[in-house]
Amino acid sequence: MRTVRDEEGTVYVLLRESSDSSLVRDPTTGETTHLPNASLEPVSGESPLSIAAMAVPEPVRAVLTAVHDEQALGLLVELVDRERVSVRELLGAVDLCESDLHGTFSEFRAAGLIEETTVDGRRGYAVTDRARRGIRSIRGDDDG
Repeated sequence: MRTVRDEEGTVYVLLRESSDSSLVRDPTTGETTHLPNASLEPVSGESPLSIAAMAVPEPVRAVLTAVHDEQALGLLVELVDRERVSVRELLGAVDLCESDLHGTFSEFRAAGLIEETTVDGRRGYAVTDRARRGIRSIRGDDDG
């Protein structure tokens, strides 16, 4: 597999190449089509697997890449359900040590899933729209 672009700038994953045409897949729709080789050019620096991942909505990709186990997923779901929570309240409610909690929060912040805030005068976190949409989509909520 390779990444290619057509004359209009659309990016595809190249599946098979013959003498005159190539079978390509549109990563956003999953549809395959044959296009003339002359209309395609290689795209450097774009992994075909990363391009294929574009079939998954961006907020879901953000959640999937930031969440490494069920505890982290459960923590993010809890944050989405609560909207915002103080660190102190969360430490008393979950079975993670402070260091693991802060490490997971760091990953969530880096992924744009949460942001620091103040809750009842204490340091806390609020979920972003990106996290909300990602979790709703994973849950199958139509409003996601």
